[in-house]
Amino acid sequence: MSDTFKSTDNDRTGNNAMRHEYRVLTDDEKATMQRIKDLGAELFKALDETGQSRELSIAKTKVEESVMWGVKHITA
Repeated sequence: MSDTFKSTDNDRTGNNAMRHEYRVLTDDEKATMQRIKDLGAELFKALDETGQSRELSIAKTKVEESVMWGVKHITA
């Protein structure tokens, strides 16, 4: 099993088979990425606490997608 590291760590580049080159993120970019992920996790948890339904499953998937695109913007 591979080592774990924070998504804001520069070592995040070591486990991605698709992207072959990365740029080093600034401290501000790292903080923004962490904030987006934290906010997504907070919303995901709030949705999870309201129960279970197809609608909530779709909403949680969209939260994950939103976080992904936000992070993609920062790391592009």
